[in-house]
Amino acid sequence: MPALNIDEPGLARLVDTFYARVRADAELGPIFNDAIHDWPEHLEKLSAFWSSVMLTSGRYKGQPVPAHVKHRGRITPALFARWLALWAETTDELMAPDAAAALQAKAARIAESLKLAMFFRLDGQPTPKPSPRPTRATAAATDHA
Repeated sequence: MPALNIDEPGLARLVDTFYARVRADAELGPIFNDAIHDWPEHLEKLSAFWSSVMLTSGRYKGQPVPAHVKHRGRITPALFARWLALWAETTDELMAPDAAAALQAKAARIAESLKLAMFFRLDGQPTPKPSPRPTRATAAATDHA
């Protein structure tokens, strides 16, 4: 199979292949599969993201930090390493070596930015994990107390 290029079709195929692997991964799969309810729509959004990042297309209009922060209770800094390892494996397999290296470098910078936004404050201290929201049963029990 010829190596994919960093173009719209190549990025779409990379994203589809990579996230099929993420969905099947023992560590990442449960988190992603619980969070994503419409995979075709999400894959299009991710293709637009990588198009914007690598091709400066401007197709992506989302906000990745808030999208990830809302799942902070299930995401750990170590999971970023797993994501990056799977990304490296997939890009090395599908892309030409220079394209794979560029995608891996960009992903590493993005992952570092997300980790900083999710887990660390400007003063270098860890950001506390959010408190779990009370369930309706908990709220009802405390109302009657």
